[in-house]
Amino acid sequence: MSTQLVRFAVVGASNTMITLIMYALLVTAGVPSVAAAVLSWSGGAANGYRLNRAWTFASTVRGARPAVRYAAVQALGAGLNALAIWALVTHEHAPRIAGELVALPVATALTFLCCRRWVFGAGAARVRRAA
Repeated sequence: MSTQLVRFAVVGASNTMITLIMYALLVTAGVPSVAAAVLSWSGGAANGYRLNRAWTFASTVRGARPAVRYAAVQALGAGLNALAIWALVTHEHAPRIAGELVALPVATALTFLCCRRWVFGAGAARVRRAA
């Protein structure tokens, strides 16, 4: 599991790079910032799905179901991270960066476990066999 966690972190870093580069290119090309953010996040997420399925978890699951599950897990992680930031920064008055340093590992651990078990792991394979 520790190797998978390290790979998950590497994939996450590559997703962030792709997202930032795409965002900068799109905004420079004149795309409105919100549209650029959505498109660039989608590029990073697609990269994450592909690399996590093939490299991090070496999963054999294919099709729409794991892709939809992956998107749901990413939304859950983003929501948890935003909620934690809201609670820590707004209510506890933590510095913004400190709040993210607390929130991000929790959201990352949750998304890792969900991906490992539900999106790409044994839970996903059981669903595929039953279908």
